[in-house]
Amino acid sequence: MSKIVATLIAGLFATSAFAQTATHATAPATKAEAKEAKEVAKADAKVEKAKADAKADVAEAKADAAKDKAKAVKKASKKKADVKADAAEAKAEHKADAAAHTTHTTTAAATTK
Repeated sequence: MSKIVATLIAGLFATSAFAQTATHATAPATKAEAKEAKEVAKADAKVEKAKADAKADVAEAKADAAKDKAKAVKKASKKKADVKADAAEAKAEHKADAAAHTTHTTTAAATTK
């Protein structure tokens, strides 16, 4: 276990030493290189801004879609409830008509005898 830890620590030191030397090696030496680096940074910033705007547009579209879906679900559930209520009302009317018909038939049969 201690060999693994020692290897990891040595790797971290090597990485940090490399990172420090790499920073100095990549510094622009001339004005032309500095200007080019500045232009590249500006272009990168524009690309990042465009990506951020695109992500914001996508997020807004998703939010709108979710809102529309919620409205549609609410409307559909209301319509479904109305249909169930109408069906229950029709069933109650049918039972009432059947009961009235039975009563009427029974009364008519009793009077004809």
